[in-house]
Amino acid sequence: MYELIKKDGRAKRGRLHTVHGVIETPVFMNVGTQAAIKGAVATSDLQEIGTLVELSNTYHLHVRPGDQVIKKLGGLHKFMNWDKPILTDSGGFQVFSLAGLRKIKEEGVTFHSHVDGRKIFMGPEESMQIQSNLASTIAMAFDECIPHDADYDYVKKSVDRTTRWLDRCRVEMARLNSLPDTINKNQLLFGINQGTTYKEIRIKHAKEISAMDLDGYALGGLAVGEPTEEMYRILDETVPYLPEEKPTYLMGVGTPDNILEAVDRGVDFFDCVYPSRNGRHGNVYTNHGKLNLFNQKFELDDKPIEEGCQCPACKHYTRAYIRHLLKAKEMLGMRLCVLHNLYFYNTMMFEIRQAIEAGDYKEYKKRKLEMMRGKQA
Repeated sequence: MYELIKKDGRAKRGRLHTVHGVIETPVFMNVGTQAAIKGAVATSDLQEIGTLVELSNTYHLHVRPGDQVIKKLGGLHKFMNWDKPILTDSGGFQVFSLAGLRKIKEEGVTFHSHVDGRKIFMGPEESMQIQSNLASTIAMAFDECIPHDADYDYVKKSVDRTTRWLDRCRVEMARLNSLPDTINKNQLLFGINQGTTYKEIRIKHAKEISAMDLDGYALGGLAVGEPTEEMYRILDETVPYLPEEKPTYLMGVGTPDNILEAVDRGVDFFDCVYPSRNGRHGNVYTNHGKLNLFNQKFELDDKPIEEGCQCPACKHYTRAYIRHLLKAKEMLGMRLCVLHNLYFYNTMMFEIRQAIEAGDYKEYKKRKLEMMRGKQA
């Protein structure tokens, strides 16, 4: 059940009650594609840095180690030793990214594994079955993530098919949740709005999927190459047609700027690989801009990444030391940068929630953006 606690303009402060605990929103889901955060981050670390939701990938876990293996081991929560909510994406984006290896039909998609080349078929039922085996808290409906520059006719046909797929997902999930050997019989289903940058297709699709009364709604097919202003325009035009009393999830987004702007437009769930990917390359987020710790100027810098930060990296180590680790290709360097970045994102979401509750979100957003775009530390 989703509880809308406070609105400040279009910004929403909510609470999603799940079988694995409460998700305070707006929330950033820390991305652990293969049931682990890249950069040697353990689930005990996620607890320490304030993670509320972990996100794993249906396609990758189906390929390796196999969703049946994970089911036999008690589901994803037991497998990775994580007791808070997990969202699994449907595999639709991976099918999109494997464009050269796939064939899309009404039944589903045939494609080849990026690991061993074997042929895989995935449709709505298969995606739901895999996610049920994983026993995640929230399952995403199977959809096609359309290239942002696709022509109108293709987008329209694809979105209509995604709607039909969503209805099949809904029927299959109800069946799976009723089976005696299903690990999580309270698995939630989020539908995905598609339509690239075509306003009328987005709105029509939003209305159609809203009528299905799902547990939550996502906007997919954004941040895939279109200009940022186009993404904001689509949010402005589409989010009002999704149910306010349900979670709204902007998939694969994004930078701190993107999150701050999208919250202002009514979005309250986010995920992105940026904090972990950037961290592994020595790029760290601060309230005064992003730093590249490989830079020579940090060689003798005995300050933490950010003064006052309570993450494990900043509490114990200096910029100079972390730079040394990165230059020496020591995994600890990557790990500390990833921990700092995830802590930064999780802390920013906590601040966002506080600002909405205080009715001060627009001022907070303005202040935060000005700081982050200002002079680097």
